[in-house]
Amino acid sequence: MADRTAPLPVEELRALVESGEIDTVVLAFPDMQGRLQGKRFAARFFLDEVLEHGTEGCNYLLAVDTEMNTVDGYAMSSWERGYGDFAMRPDPVTLRRIPWHPGTALLVADLAWSDGAPVVAAPRQILRRQLDRLAELGYTAQVGTELEFIVFKDSYEQAWDAGYRGLTPANQYNIDYSILGTGRIEPLLRRLRNDMAGAGLTVESAKGECNPGQHEIVFRYDEALTTCDQHALYKTGAKEIAAQEGVSITFMAKYNEREGNSCHIHLSLTDADGANVMAGPDGMSEVMRHFLAGQLAALRDFSLLYAPNINSYKRFQPGSFAPTAVAWGHDNRTCALRVVGHGRSTRFENRLPGGDVNPYLAVAGLVAAGLYGIEQKLELPEPCPGNAYTAGFAHVPTSLREAAELWENSPIAKAAFGDEVVAHYSNMARVELDAFDAAVTDWELRRSFERL
Repeated sequence: MADRTAPLPVEELRALVESGEIDTVVLAFPDMQGRLQGKRFAARFFLDEVLEHGTEGCNYLLAVDTEMNTVDGYAMSSWERGYGDFAMRPDPVTLRRIPWHPGTALLVADLAWSDGAPVVAAPRQILRRQLDRLAELGYTAQVGTELEFIVFKDSYEQAWDAGYRGLTPANQYNIDYSILGTGRIEPLLRRLRNDMAGAGLTVESAKGECNPGQHEIVFRYDEALTTCDQHALYKTGAKEIAAQEGVSITFMAKYNEREGNSCHIHLSLTDADGANVMAGPDGMSEVMRHFLAGQLAALRDFSLLYAPNINSYKRFQPGSFAPTAVAWGHDNRTCALRVVGHGRSTRFENRLPGGDVNPYLAVAGLVAAGLYGIEQKLELPEPCPGNAYTAGFAHVPTSLREAAELWENSPIAKAAFGDEVVAHYSNMARVELDAFDAAVTDWELRRSFERL
């Protein structure tokens, strides 16, 4: 991978701690859901002890469900194994200030076992492994994520007490690209943009979306691992800022029956000189054609990485701008894969992921699929020129259950990620499915309480 520069050099952190401007350092790692988990340290203790030696965290953090319940089925962590620790090792190039928390800096950690071996099922390590494979070919992945969310006027506590029903969206109607609509909540959007810029992210723009209260803030693309670290930081920070402002936001893929929250992921490849190797004389190079063909070949098998939750699959509806077809097209938003740009901006967009995606796993999937296409020299079929929803292409999985079965039985996944990773995330899906199958939903109560 390419060398990266920290937004806040360690030497500068030492000076800020000495002056009293920084007093707290957060060390965190992304869990299976892409959430940041970790500890807050007194800044002086962090510099004296943790920066060099790291710290520990219970290994159940990669073996629980979304609600942090201990569950069965994980090889790395269980009651039988005693729920021991893994090491959290700071990655200095991720060091940055966190403007929405006074006197605070943050680093992202990599996870290792006590003997120094990496925790291979950790999302950041999964991505690192695929990027290392890509680097062996002399390529670096450049990635951008476009993350949508819905803003509600209710606080998180009010939303919880209301069972997340009957909330008041920040906008009452479709404000897609509306300057008037974004202006209604510009104080919040402005704070999000400025605080993220203060944390070292490069903000591009903010725009309204279709669902009432729905918005999107976009950041400049970067090297893949950097983009995923920034994505995780932004998602956590946006929720924290919203809470400070007395409102709430959700990134869930499908909050209601209207438009869901997407997270389109753009990817291109560069060589050692920084040139885009996806660009070719006719628009796409041979490398891009193989890489894109790999996306098509592995898309159904890797859907668990792009749509990891039960709710994720509610987005995939015809005519919804969320894809249903395993197809690609030139600037065609009805396809799962959309080729855009020209020259140095040539890239493709995967439109499957929703706002609930773990970016590390999704980008690892994109890279692994592309490498499969390159290694197998897969030929790219003709693009879809029209409406992919009605063109008879293979369908993306329609449920988490289907996606999990494809993932668990995929020779492509096992070859790219290894048996341990495949088993670990198969179990994650099983745990969610078992919990959902045991739940009595509002839908069932509404239809059955009186009328059946």
